[in-house]
Amino acid sequence: MSPKYYTITTELSDIHLEETLDFVAEYFLQPQGKYYHNIYKTFKNGVAYLNFTAINETEKWEVVVEVQATNPFKVKMTPVRIPAKFNITNKMNLIEEELLIAVQAYADTIRQATLYFAWVGGEKIIPEAPPTRRKKFSFRIFGSNMILIYILFFAVNIALFLTLGIVMAIIGILAIQLFVVLFSDKILLRTSDWNITPENPRVHILEYQLPLEDFLKFQEKFGKDMIIQMKEKIYKKSLAMGREPTCEIGEDVFAEYGFKCNADIRVSKVVDVYRIVKEASNKFNIKMPKVALTNTMIANAAATGPSPNRGLVLITTGLLVQLEENEILSVIGHEMGHLSGRDPFILFSIISLEFILRFSILYPLVVLSPLVYLIVAMGLIFFIAKFFETRADLLSAMKIGEPHVLAEALRKIGYNRLLAERIAPTRFPNWINFDPHPPIYFRIDRLEKMKTPIKVKNPFLRSVKDVFHGFKRTLKIK
Repeated sequence: MSPKYYTITTELSDIHLEETLDFVAEYFLQPQGKYYHNIYKTFKNGVAYLNFTAINETEKWEVVVEVQATNPFKVKMTPVRIPAKFNITNKMNLIEEELLIAVQAYADTIRQATLYFAWVGGEKIIPEAPPTRRKKFSFRIFGSNMILIYILFFAVNIALFLTLGIVMAIIGILAIQLFVVLFSDKILLRTSDWNITPENPRVHILEYQLPLEDFLKFQEKFGKDMIIQMKEKIYKKSLAMGREPTCEIGEDVFAEYGFKCNADIRVSKVVDVYRIVKEASNKFNIKMPKVALTNTMIANAAATGPSPNRGLVLITTGLLVQLEENEILSVIGHEMGHLSGRDPFILFSIISLEFILRFSILYPLVVLSPLVYLIVAMGLIFFIAKFFETRADLLSAMKIGEPHVLAEALRKIGYNRLLAERIAPTRFPNWINFDPHPPIYFRIDRLEKMKTPIKVKNPFLRSVKDVFHGFKRTLKIK
């Protein structure tokens, strides 16, 4: 079998590339000495290479791996021993995924020691900071399927029942929920930092990836909150004056905290967010939604709105930092899938129906055991929501046409969850938790198996079938 070549893209600066190989060897390969052997590092023309051999003596296969410390990382996997009628491709895919998880884990460590600057032309300067409770709350309840906002009304309805009576309380709650659905785009827009428009379409991102050892000493000396103050000082000397942050401009600020600004630790990129969202909306043949940006390094995206003509896409700067443009496009395609499918309004209808049934046909069950009923009802609602998330993945794969790119994006932004799911003794809890998203391993595996062009007559029914099939596999039901 011929070697397999692929790349791993990250936002790491050149100064951290060799360190990444050391991290992968020490924290991912060496602890699994049963499967990874002959781990060593070499240099060719000044470039570092990590070499190792993946072996499974039980299954009698062996693969030699070489990782080149360039940006992007270049990986070569060569099978040197394959049993007859054995599918080595699946094993090589798992090695590929584990390497990506290891690289992302190191990149995540470096992100903790990175000064991020993001700005939009024509918009006010807002320093990057951890999301406030208000923003986290808004993002979660208004994003994509908006299930959480309905869950909130489980508590609200008690107060209304006590003051208005059953009939008026039901009418009042449904009216409030409908109002929130109809104006969800405007509500979420108010919680964002910037509006992306045709006049101001690009997001500028600048990173200073400080040496981790120096950053840890800084945190020990000054505390975590001081980093925000440091960035604000640099903002005032640069972006607030209409100038891009540079080592020269920030030299005094860096020196004040004991840092030296090295050009090798500087990474910059410009993302035309409006163009990407416009391309996605054109592929879905829907009206261009409003686009909002929140300046936080948590990688996320959401979509909301009562209809495709009143849609809003919200993106975080963290998503723009971690993903390449084609990966961003595929993620936006997932959000367009929610808008084109009218998912927020459909889920509102489903939950409203449950709400009415709860106080009519199902009322005896509620009286018998209210807590059990609510747990079961919410569990079913979240399971149904997985149908819509799965359909959004499928629609992105169909319309954007790159399912493997969406799978790669999910690996990058969800590597922690993916790792936990891969090593868990059972995957059953990942299917019954109060999360509208199916397990990430299921989403990735499903996307990887798709072959373009994808032609599905009924994407929703296909997605329902796939969800049930994935759930049954955890129960080992054939």
